Amino acid sequence: MQETDVVRALAALAQEVRLRVFRALVVAGPQGLTPGVLSEQLAVAPNTLSFHLKELVHAGLISQERQGRNLVYRAAFDTMNSLLTYLSDNCCQGASCLAPSATAPACQC
Repeated sequence: MQETDVVRALAALAQEVRLRVFRALVVAGPQGLTPGVLSEQLAVAPNTLSFHLKELVHAGLISQERQGRNLVYRAAFDTMNSLLTYLSDNCCQGASCLAPSATAPACQC
């Protein structure tokens, strides 16, 4: 992941509604959610939600797919894992921070 991608992703998540939307999509998993369901779950007006969804798509944190008349949004787990890897790549002065038997959690959705 390039530094500019990291900055774009972190900037997108540095807003309360977008962070809540992203977390809801992570919880929903690969099936994703429609804007209507997201709007209801998060109590966010549809036009406001649309703006935030666009920002998250632009940052590469979520994807959008048309299914018939509906749009379905999904978390981009590969991007999320790349971001987490980038942020923790040099933790503990380059030494492994995990116990030898532990593994870093990576979402496989």
